[in-house]
Amino acid sequence: MSRHKSVVQRRKRHKALLKQTKGFFSKRNNSYRVAKQALMRALLNAYHDRKRRKRDFRGLWITRINAAARQNGTSYSKLIHGLSMSKIKLNRKVLADIAVQKPEVFSEIAKIAKESVNGS
Repeated sequence: MSRHKSVVQRRKRHKALLKQTKGFFSKRNNSYRVAKQALMRALLNAYHDRKRRKRDFRGLWITRINAAARQNGTSYSKLIHGLSMSKIKLNRKVLADIAVQKPEVFSEIAKIAKESVNGS
């Protein structure tokens, strides 16, 4: 007759995994085999989406900067080019924040960028 040698460890492992899948739908939260697959996919998606969030925010910032730049008579690409020519080092996050919070300051920045592009 065989003995079960890893029952305690197995139960501990299963309970830990099922605790992580709390809130999942149907068998995905109470059947170990299905829950394990669901958890692996959920963790993988979480990893990928942490990377994707950075891309999404950059796109949002660029959209906001472009909208503010067009209100000041220039385009996003010309604004960024003008900023690099005038040695103004502001990242897109800060520029987008300035465009939303302080439009008058953004107008000054856009004016400087336009002058550096037209002056060259």
